[in-house]
Amino acid sequence: MTDVLMVEDLAVRFRGESGVVDAVEGVSFRLREGETLAIVGESSSGKSVTALALMRLLGGPPNCVVRGRATFMRQDGEALALLSLPETRMASVRGRDVGMIFQEPMTSLNPVHRIGAQIVEGLLAHERLSPRAAEKRAVALLDHVGIPEPALRARAFPHQLSGGMRQRAMIAMALACRPRVLIADEPTTALDVTIQAQILELIRALQHETGMSVIFITHNLGVVAEVADRVLVMYAGQVVEDAPVDVLLHRPQMPYSAGLIGSVPRLDDVRRRGGRLAAIPGNVPDPNTRPAGCTFHPRCAHARPDPCETARPALEYVSDGHTVRCARWREITV
Repeated sequence: MTDVLMVEDLAVRFRGESGVVDAVEGVSFRLREGETLAIVGESSSGKSVTALALMRLLGGPPNCVVRGRATFMRQDGEALALLSLPETRMASVRGRDVGMIFQEPMTSLNPVHRIGAQIVEGLLAHERLSPRAAEKRAVALLDHVGIPEPALRARAFPHQLSGGMRQRAMIAMALACRPRVLIADEPTTALDVTIQAQILELIRALQHETGMSVIFITHNLGVVAEVADRVLVMYAGQVVEDAPVDVLLHRPQMPYSAGLIGSVPRLDDVRRRGGRLAAIPGNVPDPNTRPAGCTFHPRCAHARPDPCETARPALEYVSDGHTVRCARWREITV
């Protein structure tokens, strides 16, 4: 499979009242054609910031500085340097070549415009369509994502739809121009499990139909097991493990990855522990005061003063397609 997106040493730095914060440090990955890459980690790990940086939606200097390289390969073979494109060219990439489902549709959809009009806006910006043809396409898209009475729903405002319908409308908007890459930022957050399963099945079906690649951002490892081909684990702004999904779920090498997997509730484990759920001790460090050495060492049961507290580990090769950021991964069993 060919690579459609190559990200190298992506770094994001914010400047605010509390000082300078390195939200993302040296993130690198490749997304292949038709692949689903899941990015997982706790809140404040840098998942959403990574996606927004690639979409150029974080603002600019001096309050935000983005460094690194992100190369997107269009269908016609043209290579686009996303982080350095002129804004007018980048605006044509958003929605047409790279679509995004934002985390909370109620705050992402414009509350004063009808659902259909918001889909039409993107179609008119990127496709050679008349307003009437764009309206017909918008209704067809709503029908395609499983919204009942799509012509009626196209005339509704966001607050008049349920959470599941709003998420489906957001998916219709993101897929309106058949992008080559879809970034889905926690698309099932705050939805009940039935609607969540429907949304996941919808994304899978649309991916199979269009051949698009997907970056799926989530903290839910149950979702990861269901949809991902490969997993990128992030912690405190860094990639700490990158592996095929089966390898990561069954043979994680980073203690943090193992902790996330162990935190997934399983009835047999809960019974064995007397009703208690497993959890990673402590909290994600404040970006302003990250510890020296490995950023996970204050919460890690395998940490040692040397080297865990003194040296920042680099990503190391484990096996084909599998890298880990842990100084002791060869000598510990997680």
